[in-house]
Amino acid sequence: MLVVLVYLALFVANGDDVVIGGDNTKVGLATCVGIFLLIGMLQFRDGPFVRPHPAFWRIVLSLSVVYQIILVFVAFQNKHTMRALLKEFDPSLGVPLPDKSYAEDCSLSPASMWDQLDIFVLAHALGWYCKAIVLRDYWFCWILSVMFEFLEYTFEHQLPNFAECWWDHWILDVLLANWIGIILGMKTCQYFAMKQYSWRGVNDIPTYRGKVARAMQQFTPHSWTEFNWEGTTTFKNFLAVIGLLYIILQSEMNAFYLKYLLWLPPAHPINVWRLIYYFFMALPATREAFQFMSDRRCKRLGMHAWMAIANIFTELLIVVKFSQGEFHTPMPRRVKAAWAAFAALLAVYAIVRFGMGSSSGTTSPRAKSPLRTSLKKQEKVGHSPKGKNNREAKLRQKSS
Repeated sequence: MLVVLVYLALFVANGDDVVIGGDNTKVGLATCVGIFLLIGMLQFRDGPFVRPHPAFWRIVLSLSVVYQIILVFVAFQNKHTMRALLKEFDPSLGVPLPDKSYAEDCSLSPASMWDQLDIFVLAHALGWYCKAIVLRDYWFCWILSVMFEFLEYTFEHQLPNFAECWWDHWILDVLLANWIGIILGMKTCQYFAMKQYSWRGVNDIPTYRGKVARAMQQFTPHSWTEFNWEGTTTFKNFLAVIGLLYIILQSEMNAFYLKYLLWLPPAHPINVWRLIYYFFMALPATREAFQFMSDRRCKRLGMHAWMAIANIFTELLIVVKFSQGEFHTPMPRRVKAAWAAFAALLAVYAIVRFGMGSSSGTTSPRAKSPLRTSLKKQEKVGHSPKGKNNREAKLRQKSS
């Protein structure tokens, strides 16, 4: 590490740049990030995954800390300063994005539908494929897909590209692109769940082809855990699922608002790398959240999950700060009424499902949860031989 640092400082970044976004600045910042990732790889704790190697997931955790530091720095700037700073690093930035609406021709005709088919349809399918692998639950993905379309209706008065035709929302997005991505993602999950895992060493495999196949398996999961979120079994699960839905949707909205406020084109590498980072960060973070929710022996949330939450809410802070004076059209009253009615329905459902049932003397949903039931069965099985032995000992004492 020190040798690389000396080489970069003395021979690579040795120019006389006085510009903020010059080569010296870029190489220096990249080297700082690289050194921090290396230290994190060596010192951070392991996450829930061991493939392709625990060090890889420690690097992902280190990257989340670096991203959090960058977000904190951005939060202390204003949008004009950040636009100018981004332009110093990339001269193509710093230009307002064109307002593109997808609701100009809403006639349900082959020509109008074909006009809406662009690269973002493929991006939709790929994004939902990744979400399905992260969440591993059909219903969770479908609820998330529908909720995001309602969010597009909600904020189309602020973001022009959220304005879409009804068939664009529900046919092209939900029933075509999102459905294809969810189905393929869940099929991938089923494959990993049913796959038989054999982790023989490379030296123990006699054939060259077998050695290559074993090397490729290093990039597949060591084992597979199916996620059964059970959002209606206990009040804790209900709140956890609602919270996870909100966090994921907030992450999606942050991407669109940051792109709009910082004048970042959709295909810019910053947007692409952010999405790739969030995918790899969401994998261990969701696994830790599921374990915290379902395993009563787990007493605290994992570090990946905490850092993901910190990243998302710091992005939200930046969006709120940079949005001041940017949006002048108020939210329509019908949208506010719709979300108020939705929140009221959720509250009524929670009261009826978890409040009235327990107060009326019936068994609470928490007591009926499969996890608690299986644990109780294990406890009964574990104590039954001991209890039987005690009774036999007492009978022998009485007979003697």
